[in-house]
Amino acid sequence: MNRKIITGLLIAVVAGFLFVWIASPFVAAQGLIRAARTGDAAGLERYVDFPAFRTSLKDELNARARIEIRDRSKGDVGLAALGALIAPSLVSGAVDNFVTPQAIAAMVRSAEKPEPERPVPPADTPAVPKERLHQSWSYRGLNKFAVALTRQDRPDDSLVLLMTRNGLFGWKLSGVDLTPDPME
Repeated sequence: MNRKIITGLLIAVVAGFLFVWIASPFVAAQGLIRAARTGDAAGLERYVDFPAFRTSLKDELNARARIEIRDRSKGDVGLAALGALIAPSLVSGAVDNFVTPQAIAAMVRSAEKPEPERPVPPADTPAVPKERLHQSWSYRGLNKFAVALTRQDRPDDSLVLLMTRNGLFGWKLSGVDLTPDPME
């Protein structure tokens, strides 16, 4: 009898642990979105790894800038080379100066994708009403979780936020995916 009780308790503890471990990124993502919608800077700081987010945003914006420069230069190799040299320093400076809790809140509230020429939306950007914002979630591995925010008026243009496991149950916003792979 005691063996059955101990086995049952052990199974319940393991099942509870797995449930909390699997559900933790959903809870963190909702906390991040709630903090952004209410403008809770302290709450956002709990959910954002700012150095990792800045690095990811710089990488994504630089990749996007290279593509735009290549497409706009249309055969002018000198112009493309000059743009490729200048763009990273401009993007880096803009991201370092403008990625703040308020800017991330504006990005999440509005589901605005950063652009190389405008890495974050203005802090006073209005929120998209909840009923016009679709949220979807997916694991991208055991320690990476994606939150896609899609506006109803732009169904093909999602803002994909990447969260990384921080400890056993914690998650932090650590990046953005501006060119999501359609197969993921």
